[in-house]
Amino acid sequence: MSISETAERLGLHRVGARAALIPYLRETWERREFITTMARYRMSAQNQENRLGAFWLLLRPTLNAAIYGLIFGVLQGNHRGDDYPAKVVIGVFLFGFFSACFSQGAKAITGNRPLVQSLAFPRVALPLAVVIEQFYTLLLSLIVMFIIVVILGHPPDIRWLLMVPLLVIYLLFNTGVALITARLTVHFRDLTQILPFVSRLLFYTSGVLFDVTSLFKEHPWVVEVYNWHPLYQVLTIARSSLMTHIPYDLNFWYYLSAWGVGTAVVGFVFFWRAEERYGRD
Repeated sequence: MSISETAERLGLHRVGARAALIPYLRETWERREFITTMARYRMSAQNQENRLGAFWLLLRPTLNAAIYGLIFGVLQGNHRGDDYPAKVVIGVFLFGFFSACFSQGAKAITGNRPLVQSLAFPRVALPLAVVIEQFYTLLLSLIVMFIIVVILGHPPDIRWLLMVPLLVIYLLFNTGVALITARLTVHFRDLTQILPFVSRLLFYTSGVLFDVTSLFKEHPWVVEVYNWHPLYQVLTIARSSLMTHIPYDLNFWYYLSAWGVGTAVVGFVFFWRAEERYGRD
């Protein structure tokens, strides 16, 4: 009888072996308190050494919106479109959630190598903690975003409630993104140097700082391409919900839901399949 057969007969399992998908999901759910506690700890420790502390979580996106809005508003001239300041504020605040999940999620495993090598737990807990941390940050910053939008002339409306399902879908999408980048950087460490450039490229090309329909009104095919862009769909739905007068294709909800659920499922399975390699590569 071979060693593996003997171990199986005695109920012994290889250390670090990947669990089947359903047990893995169950074990991850059982670690939910660990995941949320890690997210809160990371969030509180992030700005602990700064004099303004957690206030930077609110001040940073506000300053980014003001600076980028001013510079790109001047550069675009008459192509800015209506209500440009409010559009930029919504775009910068919401894109920040994607950018953080995209870049910080990539470091979830490689940045916690001692923890991965010393304790037995579902490794997916680490990128999930990053996503939850950034989601907490987003919820805090949304308070400031809502106040700015009201100041810019868009009072609360019943359509503001559409932000709730939008944020749920956006959370699913960014969870999948974080899981995918977390695994990729384990196999290709140089990606941690490349991803910031990819994030910046998406920031400048996803409609965060410009009105797609106004800027490309003479090139309708470009607008059609943007209509399939998940980040653009998020920004368009959010702007329409908060500013209440921006038309958009209601099919965006179906497209975005498919993006969110599909990315989350693919990301989870993609990450799970390499479970045994984390901490060993």
